[in-house]
Amino acid sequence: MTDTPPSSRRAARQAQQAAERAQEEPRQQDANPQAALPTTDPAPAEDLHDLFTGRVTTDTVGARPASPSRRRRRRRAWIALGIVIVLLGGIAGGGLWVWNSYGDNIRELMGWEDSTDYADGVATGSATVRIVSGDTGATISQTLYDAGVTKTSTVFYDYLISTAQNPTFQPGVYQLQQQMSAAAALTALMDPASEVTVTVTIPEGLGYKDALQRVADATGLSYDDLLAEAANYTQFGVPAEAPSIEGFLFPATYTFDPDVTAYDAIARMVDEMFSRLDALGVAESDRLSVLTLASIVQKEAGSADDMPKIARVFLNRIDDGMPLQSDATVAYGAGLTGTVWTTEDERNDTSNIYNTYVITGLPPGPISLPGEDAISSAMNPSDGSWLYFVAVNLQTGETVFSDTYAEHEEAVVQLQAWCAESENAAYCE
Repeated sequence: MTDTPPSSRRAARQAQQAAERAQEEPRQQDANPQAALPTTDPAPAEDLHDLFTGRVTTDTVGARPASPSRRRRRRRAWIALGIVIVLLGGIAGGGLWVWNSYGDNIRELMGWEDSTDYADGVATGSATVRIVSGDTGATISQTLYDAGVTKTSTVFYDYLISTAQNPTFQPGVYQLQQQMSAAAALTALMDPASEVTVTVTIPEGLGYKDALQRVADATGLSYDDLLAEAANYTQFGVPAEAPSIEGFLFPATYTFDPDVTAYDAIARMVDEMFSRLDALGVAESDRLSVLTLASIVQKEAGSADDMPKIARVFLNRIDDGMPLQSDATVAYGAGLTGTVWTTEDERNDTSNIYNTYVITGLPPGPISLPGEDAISSAMNPSDGSWLYFVAVNLQTGETVFSDTYAEHEEAVVQLQAWCAESENAAYCE
């Protein structure tokens, strides 16, 4: 037997060990299938020499690399999602900046701009707007918006500026609609028909209580509230020595706001009276006496033409120390309204402080609400020496003026004859 060199013997042992390992690995994989799965990425096969040296096996040579683990796939997915979010956030942030900076230009360019004004023809419902003295276009613009008339608080004012308009707004309460265009709102405010008012006519010669009843009926104010305000008449500037507010409400036609107060309504009428007295040159200290005489003239006169003469009769009597002997004053003191006829007992009633048959001079205050003609007559009476007068035709107001009592008695007979006719009886009751 030939001896084998040592190097050859080593090579033979290595080849045998490799063969044994190759046989061992399939048995281990059958016993433990999980052990056959690589835990790390296998190194790629280099050549056939690695197969014989045992570095690799026939199972792994040319095999497809194993897929990454589940954890590594999840980590990669989160990274990708983060990148997408960052990109989208950057786009959104940039878009927001562009919109904030150039949004108005973009809306205008694309036709997306919202109108600040309502279109004509869409107005609906109703809205009440009050304009007070001193209001400007800007304040009225805000008022219209607050009432729901216009779309924004500035659109009305902007319209005035853009159209170069500077209208004069009259104080008052106006009935408009909601959702009106600025142009339509301006047209409505300039239309007198849009103003909401309450009209009250106070006739000359009416008593103040009857006048306040008319105000209450027209405005819806409480009559008791009006009387309560009138009872505190000095708050309106009526002199404290006056027994009441009688005579200090000027008889005329008034227009009041629908929400007028009792105080404001009375103040309006008193202020009008003061304005007329001032225009006629009546001194403040003479207001009470002038209105008292004028109120008697107003009740006794059959026509405005006779008023200056009647005023002269009463002034002549005062100058001569004679009582005025006005049935109108007696009736007022007795609480009689709508008549100047009195009885003998009423004319002899000394408890009636307005009874000018028993007192001399003027009564303590007015007996009615005198008009401007009566006031002017009291201030500018006719020239004459008359001491008596009597209406001889109560339908026409024809009046006879006399210097003597005898002449006056003849005129009284004329009146009695006129009243005796049946068609005139209603005037003499």
